Amino acid sequence: MNDSHRKFNYGEAILAANEYLLDSYPEVFVMGQGVWSPWYVGNSMTDLDKKFGPDRVIDTPVSESACTGAGVGASLAGMKPIIVHPRMDFMLYAIDPIVNQAAKWSSMFGGQASPSITIRSIINRGGEQGAQHSQSLHSWFAHIPGLRVVMPATVADARDLLISATLCDHPVIYIDDRFLYSQTEILGPIKEKDLIGEGPKCLKEGRDITIVSSGYSTYIASKARELLLTQNISVEIIDLRVISPLKPELIIDSVRKTGRLLVLDGGWRTCGLSSEIISLVVENLSMDIFKVNPSRITLPDAPAPTSRALEEIYYFKPEDVVNCVSKMMEKE
Repeated sequence: MNDSHRKFNYGEAILAANEYLLDSYPEVFVMGQGVWSPWYVGNSMTDLDKKFGPDRVIDTPVSESACTGAGVGASLAGMKPIIVHPRMDFMLYAIDPIVNQAAKWSSMFGGQASPSITIRSIINRGGEQGAQHSQSLHSWFAHIPGLRVVMPATVADARDLLISATLCDHPVIYIDDRFLYSQTEILGPIKEKDLIGEGPKCLKEGRDITIVSSGYSTYIASKARELLLTQNISVEIIDLRVISPLKPELIIDSVRKTGRLLVLDGGWRTCGLSSEIISLVVENLSMDIFKVNPSRITLPDAPAPTSRALEEIYYFKPEDVVNCVSKMMEKE
């Protein structure tokens, strides 16, 4: 399969990764609810069941715990399953096989057994879906030793991080966001690389402030950067990509250069990813580096609303980032 220099949207990039893996690795299979349905998984699995058959692309009954537990067992037997949870909220039914089993096997057995399982979890925030269909729980899973957690923000990473996750010898939580599915990008050929080991990436260089983000928050950061350029404010964007294991060196170097740090996180504030990033930076830089105190923009500590009017307030937008950065620039 040659994907060289063709434009993909985010969902098509995930589809390309799935197709490449299923075509190249007989030990890979995909299992989960609605994997034959575009309503559940968008265009990220289109016709894969027809091409590879129902033994490789398995649509399961509604039991998150059962299909995830089966995937953990299959991985211990040498398979490389991709388990799909179309809504992260309902993946909570699978916490035991994820947290008590997959995350622990390698440690408990001295590295002699490690589930090479990828658990794909889709964020469905917005669209008046309410508090039980809109959660991004990445900070929860990043808190668990033994789990790798990735959040692709770009179309290229949507494809390539899924490949890296599936070929990894450890359990990986792969989190994609429906808000990103319309993004497009021209992709080069597939190259198998350990992107999980690479960690964060500088998407845009800048001199005035460092913005750190992941997933859809990185898209927000990019849009805010465009608006801030009209004010002659130069923003450096660091896309985390991998939030566990978290590699802070690139972030620290960036803040050392700019002297300002703003963290965007599409999760809640308390005990969240944003506080971890700020803590890591503050622990590794002397205070005289900072031209202004680090800041963060997160979701408020409240369940997501159902009302569209309240959603407009609940979810932060590029304009909110612009206002925050402008105030940080004034405080120098």
